[in-house]
Amino acid sequence: MRRQQLKLPWLFLGSLITNTGISFIWPLTTIYMHEYLHESLTVSGIVLFINSMATMTGNYCGGRLFDRWQPYWTLLLGISINVLATLGLIFWHGWPAYPLWLVLLGLGNGIVATNVNSYATLVTSRKPSYVFNVLYFMSNLGLVIGTLVVGYVLPLGITYIFILACVMFSLFWVVAWRHFNITRPARHHAEKQHAKQPTRRPNVIWLLVLLFVTWVAYEQWQSNISAFMLQLGMTVRDYSLLWTLNAVLIVVFQPVLTAFDDWLSVHIRARLTTGFSLFVAAFGLLLLAKPYWSFMLAMAVLTLGEVLALPAVSTYVDLFSPRDARGRYQGVVQMLASAGRAVGPLIGALLIDATSYHVLFASLIVTLFAVILSFNFQAARS
Repeated sequence: MRRQQLKLPWLFLGSLITNTGISFIWPLTTIYMHEYLHESLTVSGIVLFINSMATMTGNYCGGRLFDRWQPYWTLLLGISINVLATLGLIFWHGWPAYPLWLVLLGLGNGIVATNVNSYATLVTSRKPSYVFNVLYFMSNLGLVIGTLVVGYVLPLGITYIFILACVMFSLFWVVAWRHFNITRPARHHAEKQHAKQPTRRPNVIWLLVLLFVTWVAYEQWQSNISAFMLQLGMTVRDYSLLWTLNAVLIVVFQPVLTAFDDWLSVHIRARLTTGFSLFVAAFGLLLLAKPYWSFMLAMAVLTLGEVLALPAVSTYVDLFSPRDARGRYQGVVQMLASAGRAVGPLIGALLIDATSYHVLFASLIVTLFAVILSFNFQAARS
């Protein structure tokens, strides 16, 4: 039975459930393939790259199906793929079954992530900026919950991790089946006219380029910076504590930003510029970082930039999206984030091997700063 509109608590709950389920699996991928399946780190990297490509494919297909088919059935399709993949992992998680199921899971995750964001554009009870802020908070809360639970469950056996993930995706399927079958909001005449206008706005294109470069930079923290810290005599525990700080700051500051959503929506370009500039500042701190506290400070600055900029990207893109192509545009946002995650570690590793960590950091600073200027120049002309 179709509902008039999706109630926000169900959208937020769905995001929390699916991100918790995803975070049961992705942090273990490299460790599981290397330590349990005895594959090389190179093979693990290739699998992760293919998984990212599958996620990008899911992002694109999910956006197109959301616009041209049915949002409801597209979301159920994506969740069903996730349920099937995790069900397969419960019974077959050796080699080569594990990477095959993982790639299928990446495809499903791509469809689901795009559709959750696309559903957010259909909400009429609150501003898109508010909805995207809370969705970002829920996705990070799911990450915190998932990684915390993994630490306690993994000693019991990897199978239990896959069972938990399958249960979470199955739960989301039930929630989506019961509550996500809604009627698309009717478009006003002005919106229909807007949908017919050219949509290749330079400001949006530059923002998407900026998003891609930012994720390339962000991925250095999840890959190459760990080796940099070990080289300076720090421990894996020191590195893991940085991500605890990241999670805590997101959970603390995201609700604060949501409380000031009206003001931030009016000044969305300033919000984006400030957030992305903090990424630049974080890598500037890394150029001088030696003691452990300097890495903690750099992570704190990076996280503040993250909570300011990344949720606002979807809001800004939605402002310039044709009303009948919202799914496609949110799919492009997710695709470029996935692309940055896919190539970031490789780009970083190649630069480090050819030069040094400091050259990598300096290159990211210059590139980010140049793209931030280009985005603002084009936005000011729009």
